[in-house]
Amino acid sequence: MAFGGVFSDPLAQTGLGIFALSWLGLIYLHIQAMDTPQYLRAALHRALGADYRNSIPEERREVLSENIVSRHWMKPFHFRRDGVREHNNISYGEAGKRNLLDVYQPVNPRSGGAPVLLQVHGGAWIIGEKEQQAKPLMYHMSQRGWVCVAINYRLSPKEAFPAHIVDVKKAIAWVRENIAQYGGDPNFIAITGGSAGGHLSSLAALTPNRAQWQPGFEDADTTIQAAVPFYGVYDFLDRYDIRPDMSMEDIIADKVLQCAKEDNHQLWEDGSPMSHIGAHAPPMYVIQGTHDSLVWVEEARTFVAALQEVATHPVAYAELPGAQHAFEIFHSVRTDHTVNSVADFLEWSHAGWLQNKG
Repeated sequence: MAFGGVFSDPLAQTGLGIFALSWLGLIYLHIQAMDTPQYLRAALHRALGADYRNSIPEERREVLSENIVSRHWMKPFHFRRDGVREHNNISYGEAGKRNLLDVYQPVNPRSGGAPVLLQVHGGAWIIGEKEQQAKPLMYHMSQRGWVCVAINYRLSPKEAFPAHIVDVKKAIAWVRENIAQYGGDPNFIAITGGSAGGHLSSLAALTPNRAQWQPGFEDADTTIQAAVPFYGVYDFLDRYDIRPDMSMEDIIADKVLQCAKEDNHQLWEDGSPMSHIGAHAPPMYVIQGTHDSLVWVEEARTFVAALQEVATHPVAYAELPGAQHAFEIFHSVRTDHTVNSVADFLEWSHAGWLQNKG
């Protein structure tokens, strides 16, 4: 009787309706995300060829998967994995906490040294910490024999650009000099990051050994062997009039570059990955969601099209229907399929690099 009374109460009915709708929404998102593999597979097939896995050594193909583990996405914030040793808060520069990094080291070392994946966090260049993002990808790759590194870097408005990219390059130089002691191969460094990290990772990949962004370490080798930017900002200038409003430009002018476009056009130009596109670009895998409410899918499309026009190495592009900004920072069906696809791309990139080196 009392139970029936609860369901007759208008407030209770409203609450139950909201509860039911939320579950229906989650079910819809889950079903929608089940299509993710076909978009990721198509992206790699277009860029690398349908038989790209044949280029990966058999022992490395064995660690790849097209399946996901339900216990991962049922516990979306449980990240730690067996077989991974963490080394936290290692200094790579003079900026205190903002120049610390974490190393994710495979417990079982690989002969010849493990390839390295460097992660650059997002946060609109003004917030963010190395511990907060890309955990599914970091643990996945480290568990499969990669040495992964996640970095902090100086943030705005305390620091103006190019402090952010200077720190990213300083971290690359640190990896090249020190990662061997953690089992990593300093000669192969891939880079990834989302949002501001997508901007900085693509910028680093496209501007190797740029002396003006390497003060005090001008001779260090900061070349990148592969890049996987997620939902990045690729054009501060918005030269193709893609953005429908000025909100992004206001943040960039007031907080990040700390100057108006007309006052220092060259700085805006230099800070845009779009300005540095060329044949020298390493293999790249650009990932973007169609429903991103913070950056523009059209900007990613334009960036990729320009890269594909001139790049010597393949440029893959996956546009994921329904995916929002920062979709891959915790486990989900979409995240875990995306991580599998990125692992394929990274293994393919490393295999090609080894073949060319040999």
